[in-house]
Amino acid sequence: MTAFHWALLTAFFWGAAPLFEKFGISKIEPFSGLILRCLGVVLGLILVIIFRTQSIKEALAAKPQTVIFIMLGGILASVVGQMFFYRALKLGELSKVVPVAAGYPIISFILGVIFLSEKVTLAKISGVSLVILGVVLLR
Repeated sequence: MTAFHWALLTAFFWGAAPLFEKFGISKIEPFSGLILRCLGVVLGLILVIIFRTQSIKEALAAKPQTVIFIMLGGILASVVGQMFFYRALKLGELSKVVPVAAGYPIISFILGVIFLSEKVTLAKISGVSLVILGVVLLR
């Protein structure tokens, strides 16, 4: 499979998960929901560790810089971003909150160009422009 196929699978699962989270978050505070979500992640990771022992060996052997970068990404996305997402999900409609929150490609595109010297192409500009348009339309 190509990166595109993996990204489509990601979109499917990331698209399905908020439906369950919306049902759950309606009865509790967003931070409590975040705690429960993280427990679900831990259970999922235990299964990964059981069936993919090579992955845990590689993670434990990673260089400190790699560990810091990936953990920082986890803190930003899975704690800070998720907390804001749950607050928005509790207050708003699933069909509006999810697409707006999924506007993160705009930020990733800008950061990729600035810090990774990624090329700016017409296709990328067009894609990001459509994401921006979608966010504006849903506001």
